[in-house]
Amino acid sequence: MAEAEVKMKFTLPWPPSVLSPNRREHWRVVAKAKKAYRQECGWQAIAQGGKAIASKSLHLTITFVPPARHMYDLDNLLARMKSGLDGLADILQVDDSRWTLTIRKADSVGGMVLIEVSA
Repeated sequence: MAEAEVKMKFTLPWPPSVLSPNRREHWRVVAKAKKAYRQECGWQAIAQGGKAIASKSLHLTITFVPPARHMYDLDNLLARMKSGLDGLADILQVDDSRWTLTIRKADSVGGMVLIEVSA
C-alpha cells in the first residue's frame, strides 16, 4: 500500500549572495550568514504551518524566483540554498539525505524560493 501523499508549500526568502560558492568571503562571515539563513527559513516554515512529517523520504520541488532578471546557474542557487534547506529539514524532521529534488527557475522576478513538499 502506498504512503499517503503529504502536500506542503513554503515561500522562503531568497538566499543571500554571501552563500554563493563563487564568492570569496572569510569563513566567519559565511558561517554567520549560514546560521542566520537556516534559522530564518526554519522560522518561515513554522509560520507557514510547517511541522514534523511522518515519512521516511520526501520529494521537494524547488522554484527559484530571482529578485532581478540576472543570469543564475541552478547549481549555484541550490548551493546558496543549502543552509535554508537544512532549516526546513529541522522543522520537517526528515533527513535531507532522503530527499529527492526537482529544481527550476521561474521566468518572473520576486526574490523568493517556492518549495512544494510531497511524500
